[in-house]
Amino acid sequence: MAFTAADVKTLREMTGVGMMDCKKALTETDGDMDKAVEYLREKGLAKAAKKAGRIAAEGMAYVLVENGVGAVVEVNCETDFCAKSAAFVAFVKDIAKAVVDSDPADVDALLNCKYPGSSLTVAETLPEKVMSIGENLQIRRFVRYNDNTSVGYVHAGGKIGVMVNLAVEGGIDATEIGKNVAMQIAALNPRFWDKADVSDEVLAEEKKVALALMDADPKMANKPQQVKEKIVMGKMNKFYEENCLLQQEFVRGDIFTGTVEQYIADAAKKLGGSVKFVKAVRFMTGEGIEKKQEDFAAEVAAQMNMGK
Repeated sequence: MAFTAADVKTLREMTGVGMMDCKKALTETDGDMDKAVEYLREKGLAKAAKKAGRIAAEGMAYVLVENGVGAVVEVNCETDFCAKSAAFVAFVKDIAKAVVDSDPADVDALLNCKYPGSSLTVAETLPEKVMSIGENLQIRRFVRYNDNTSVGYVHAGGKIGVMVNLAVEGGIDATEIGKNVAMQIAALNPRFWDKADVSDEVLAEEKKVALALMDADPKMANKPQQVKEKIVMGKMNKFYEENCLLQQEFVRGDIFTGTVEQYIADAAKKLGGSVKFVKAVRFMTGEGIEKKQEDFAAEVAAQMNMGK
């Protein structure tokens, strides 16, 4: 019985198995869909479809900078044990390589890109990786920079991945500068990069809160409005110092005392060039994903009831 490309696609959707394996199954079963499903089950491949429904909130953030192109990716799995395995780490690095090499527009486009070192696409390879690694795997997000100078930093084995983009002049090596700034971003997770990025709406809200707090304080409530306004402006400077990367105090006081912006300028000058912060991205693995809460007491009780 002959089969079409549409049949291969249907089988893939039914089983979650890679395209090439689906094609082989239909070839071996003369195009019989039911027998093809059974064939894949017997080979152990169709189990990947069941894994696909499980929550993947662990994983790894990773940064790759190659030939002037930088990419930070987040790939998720189900357990921390898996996230530390050599097979999973290698898979994440391959995904970062695919992003660097192929410049996909989004995750859907990435799935159609060539998987490094293979003739298959990322989408065709993914189910096979799910089977071999043994957990649900999800390529969650990525950012790619192909201009300026990108420097990456991965914290705690992939719990946090940061990529900093710098405009560098003078032919200097800004890697150490970028890494130190990336470490600051990883540690403090600033809300904004620069005070210029803070919107009027955010400033208005902060001023409103500061004035309300003064009005509620008996020692401050009766002070003239002009005095209150000056105090609020002082609080706004404090807001910038706490929430804006370039205005934050540089955390590595052992090598420089001042703001991050001042550190960048000073370090670049010492190298004989100039460096300006352009942009950055920070991924924390699993942020925003609702993790499954295991109730072991309820699970044990349920098992005991089943045995009655």
